[in-house]
Amino acid sequence: MPHQIDQNTCISCKICVSKCPVDAITVLESAKLQINANECVDCQTCWRICPEKAINGGPKEYLELRAN
Repeated sequence: MPHQIDQNTCISCKICVSKCPVDAITVLESAKLQINANECVDCQTCWRICPEKAINGGPKEYLELRAN
């Protein structure tokens, strides 16, 4: 499953944008963030650093940790 940003949870802090090593996250005109699945290399940096846990699509074991 490609990484996705939950627009209802995301606060547009843009930490993920600055930390993405392949610039796969863009800021849309609406100020919402979007991950380009074609550019994403699944390094998992974005969902590890998201302070709001608004990014999903990581490995199953990490998603289970976040649910607890």
